[in-house]
Amino acid sequence: MGKTLAEKILSRKSQVDVCAGDIVVASVDLAFVQDTTGPLTVREFEAAGFELSANGGKTVLFLDHAAPSPNCQLSTDHILLRSFARRTGSRLFDVGEGVCHQIVAESMAKPGDVIVGSDSHTVTAGGLGAFATGMGSSDIAVAFALGKTWLRVPESIRVMVNGDLQKGVYAKDLILHLIGLIGADGATYQSLEFGGETIEKMPVSGRLTIANMAIEAGAKVGLFAADEMTHKYLIEQARGDYYQSISPDTDASYIKTIEIDAAGIEPTVSKPHTVDNTALAKELKGTRIQQVFIGTCTNGRLEDLAVAATILEGKKRHPETRVIIAPASKEVLLQAIAAGYIQTFIEVGAVILPPGCAACLGLHQGVLGEGEACLSTANRNFKGRMGNPDAFIYLGSPATAAAAAISGEITDPREVL
Repeated sequence: MGKTLAEKILSRKSQVDVCAGDIVVASVDLAFVQDTTGPLTVREFEAAGFELSANGGKTVLFLDHAAPSPNCQLSTDHILLRSFARRTGSRLFDVGEGVCHQIVAESMAKPGDVIVGSDSHTVTAGGLGAFATGMGSSDIAVAFALGKTWLRVPESIRVMVNGDLQKGVYAKDLILHLIGLIGADGATYQSLEFGGETIEKMPVSGRLTIANMAIEAGAKVGLFAADEMTHKYLIEQARGDYYQSISPDTDASYIKTIEIDAAGIEPTVSKPHTVDNTALAKELKGTRIQQVFIGTCTNGRLEDLAVAATILEGKKRHPETRVIIAPASKEVLLQAIAAGYIQTFIEVGAVILPPGCAACLGLHQGVLGEGEACLSTANRNFKGRMGNPDAFIYLGSPATAAAAAISGEITDPREVL
């Protein structure tokens, strides 16, 4: 019997021939934390009596969720993480470098890796063919110390997407469509494995967006085959030597297969307060939006900013709608400056935030007021997610967000493209 992507990667990393349902101990290629989960991981590491990480280069700490820090407690947590990195020889990405998941994709993840992080959106690296998943702080502390982790091999769902996406429809719309179809628990502790001609033609930026949101359907991982698109991306990041082709076997066994016609997908929005509460953007026209947020580990890449800039160029934001832009990394920011996108956003009336998570989790830099609604390109819209339980969060693509920035209400981006 052939193997799924999840089975194939975990077989290699455990050096055991595994199948779904098996318990394995796998070597870890990268273990990381960020500044809201990292302090607990460090304390668990020290409480267990560990002193050094198994491999400093594979142990990484990111200061991205509260960057720059908005209060003294978080600043003290940053001191703790910087000290731990120095003491153990671990890598540190300080304030302003960007979101952990974007930096992992840019400079660390490679096909066939096992990557664990104390953040649920660690799944993002699945877009590069890595088995990447979030874990609790104590599990990450052990991975830091031993360079290994234990896993139950997940069953897999095959998602086959064929046809061409319409103009104005993007990877974000595809994953929102899928989550609306199967529900927030539709793939709990399973591997969502994407294929089909639409996926084969999709650049890595779109694959990362889809993998990032696999967790919003409950998935353990969201996986893509490593192919020529993957190779091209790694070459662009000066990491072409790390490429290896990985794909599922043609006779692999899946618990089910979902077929999606890409041509039938339209701009899609998640309504408050769950990601699977989806509707078409055109059905929500007239819904007033007080804030638009374009960025995050889901849609803060250069390609996302390019889509938004194309729509916003030469226009002004609606006078009653604030616009916040947060590039996902320093590299993205520099590229966006060189391409003229940042100037376009400033001329539109947007506020540019430093690379990082920014308004996504409601710590600072974009907290909503009571009764306000935000259209965000992030991955979650739970009650209180952006800092106020009496506010409302809608999720959409950068194109849908840009259209709302101009009109002041949810708008199908095809109307302005």
